[in-house]
Amino acid sequence: MLSLADVLEALTGIRPNRAKSLITEGAIDSRQIAPGALFIALPGEHHDGHDFVGEAFQAGAGYALVSRDLSSQFPILDLRQPVLPEGLNDQLSRLEGAFCIQVMDPLDALQQVAKFWRSKLDVQVIGITGSVGKSTTKEVVAEVLSQRYLTLKNKGNLNNEIGLPLTLLSLTEEHERAVLEMGFYIPGEIKLLCDIAVPRIGVVTNIGTVHASRAGSQEEIARGKSELVQALPEDGFAILNYDDPLVRKMADQTHAHVFFYGMDEMVDLWADNVESLGLEGILFWMHYRQHKNRPAEILQLRVPLIGRHSVQTVLRAAAVGLVDGLTWQEIVSGLRSASNELRLIAVRTKNGALILDDTYNASPESMLAALNLLNDLDGRKVAVLGDMLELGLYEQRGHEMVGIRAAEVVDELVTLGELGRIIAQAALDAGLPPNKITMLDQVEQVIQYLQPNLKPDDVVLVKGSNLRRMDRIVAALEYQS
Repeated sequence: MLSLADVLEALTGIRPNRAKSLITEGAIDSRQIAPGALFIALPGEHHDGHDFVGEAFQAGAGYALVSRDLSSQFPILDLRQPVLPEGLNDQLSRLEGAFCIQVMDPLDALQQVAKFWRSKLDVQVIGITGSVGKSTTKEVVAEVLSQRYLTLKNKGNLNNEIGLPLTLLSLTEEHERAVLEMGFYIPGEIKLLCDIAVPRIGVVTNIGTVHASRAGSQEEIARGKSELVQALPEDGFAILNYDDPLVRKMADQTHAHVFFYGMDEMVDLWADNVESLGLEGILFWMHYRQHKNRPAEILQLRVPLIGRHSVQTVLRAAAVGLVDGLTWQEIVSGLRSASNELRLIAVRTKNGALILDDTYNASPESMLAALNLLNDLDGRKVAVLGDMLELGLYEQRGHEMVGIRAAEVVDELVTLGELGRIIAQAALDAGLPPNKITMLDQVEQVIQYLQPNLKPDDVVLVKGSNLRRMDRIVAALEYQS
């Protein structure tokens, strides 16, 4: 487990002999402090972590990384200037209990500590990036690898320059694998994450339009995502989606071994005859060609992941297991137990209507996949679709694509927000009758509309960007027994 000595060695290059106390984890929210945690005081858009150091200590934090001078309130170990071994030990001898470690930049210090700690451990890192599906892929890959190895993964969406280092602070000497989702917002971000985490296996799911308003075109997004495969070592593996042309091209940008997956029998691992079993999962055939001159291994699989698009997630997780030397028995066992903690959740209303809660986030690609799942289910199909944010140049076309597909699938469409109206108009233009379309502007209006109108055999998809808080719709409709 990480110790205070490790933190100070990472920041000063000196390993003191008075700092053996252990650090349980890193945290940036004083409300989520575990005893023995390292609190990192970061300035935020609305709050400054320095204002909550006291609360962090009261909650049990052992130490706090700060940049402001808080010496009038708390004991301080000042590392802003170079220190000698004797000076560091002398300062530590005067400190008892919880104290602050003052640095120039707490975020930079967090990243330094995470990189140092990861470098000390014999752990293999699997990095996962892509526009859609990386969180689900992380969960399933971790489930597969945990069949043999003690495996760490990011919690929730801790996948950026703050969240990934925080995750690494939770590594222990016992961990053998770490599955790390890597988010992308600006060029260079994934390179930074790779410099810290040093992945040996990299998985790229696809290149979509998520965050296009910040990152630019799909080609620019692809360049940002390719930083993962560029960082892999020669003995590593780049697991690439052959079905996505922009991902397929990344094979030319890595020194690692390339492992292609997809729906084309020319690749290393592919699937066909995919059948949706509704909420019971999917059934398909998987083919693995280990040697070019030998027939492919074939097995039929039924897994609890929902929707035909989930076969791509299965292929990614199986590919990681294969290149990491797991047996088919271990891989299949992991895949079959991988339904926990995934994004789409099915709940019931009091009168029995089925709600598909896919409110975590939304892009044109994930919206279309969710509508395809809705199409596979029995019952009157209702789609409650909200704005998709940060699409940049793809905003108009992305919402129109969703509206066109909705017209082919749903019996009733309810849209939320200004951009949701583009979905509604496209559905109308594609032939969905006007009396089957309802456009609303507030979450509360959607709740008030749905509550008296849902029928027992309805299947209701609720999906939109996370910032629209459409989870409140599900919470209001879900039956609490």
